[in-house]
Amino acid sequence: MDLGLEGDAALCIAASSGLGLASATTLARNGADVALCGRTPAHVEAAREQVAAAGDGDVLAVEADITDAEEMAALVEETVGTFGGLDHLVTSAGGPPSGPFRETADADWRAAFELLVMSCVHTLRAADPHLREGGGTWTAVTSRSVREVADALVLSNAVRRAVVGLVKTASRELAPAVRSNALLPGAHETARIEELIEDGIARGDYADYEAGYADWADDVPLDRIGEPREFGDVVAFLASDRASYVNGAALAVDGGSLRSV
Repeated sequence: MDLGLEGDAALCIAASSGLGLASATTLARNGADVALCGRTPAHVEAAREQVAAAGDGDVLAVEADITDAEEMAALVEETVGTFGGLDHLVTSAGGPPSGPFRETADADWRAAFELLVMSCVHTLRAADPHLREGGGTWTAVTSRSVREVADALVLSNAVRRAVVGLVKTASRELAPAVRSNALLPGAHETARIEELIEDGIARGDYADYEAGYADWADDVPLDRIGEPREFGDVVAFLASDRASYVNGAALAVDGGSLRSV
């Protein structure tokens, strides 16, 4: 299916690994010029190579701290200067530390808010005038925890919900020029999941990788966890005119594992 993204310009933050990288890669595969950022030089360079190999468009990959408003504003302007505009923004962030409420300090709450919420605020504020010029999109990658809390993940459970509130507000305030949507991913076989399974093997929780994978997939009706490419396909669809009437949605991409309505 031709999504009509050829020649569009997309910015994906926190996209040097995981689902952010999957998003950037799929947008490039569909013909978009893609800018991305990360904090680790080696990861940023590896991501640049992967995204560049996926399509024929241009790629901009830089080191940047998504919690820094000035760095995000500079990244937006560099993207616009490099590609001549900005059509699509994809925001994501790594997960905050795990832990129960009683063991979570005030500093942890503030850091989680900066990471998960203010990173979106900083980037969207800078990107908004450029997205409006051509009728753009904003897709926020959050987590299924905004609908169904997970044990010992109080920061993710609580703080990520603010992102969905921002998306829903933006879907009204920035429309009709900009469409805003949120994605709620479940487990996908990213490097992070592979690392968690390997850690489980080292602890003796799993006999091997296959056993660990089966545990992660145990409550998924499709009987497997997702492939990063599948998540990227949803990001690309939401950016395209094929999703031109999808605005203000919070879409789970989790194989049906969410039990909430």
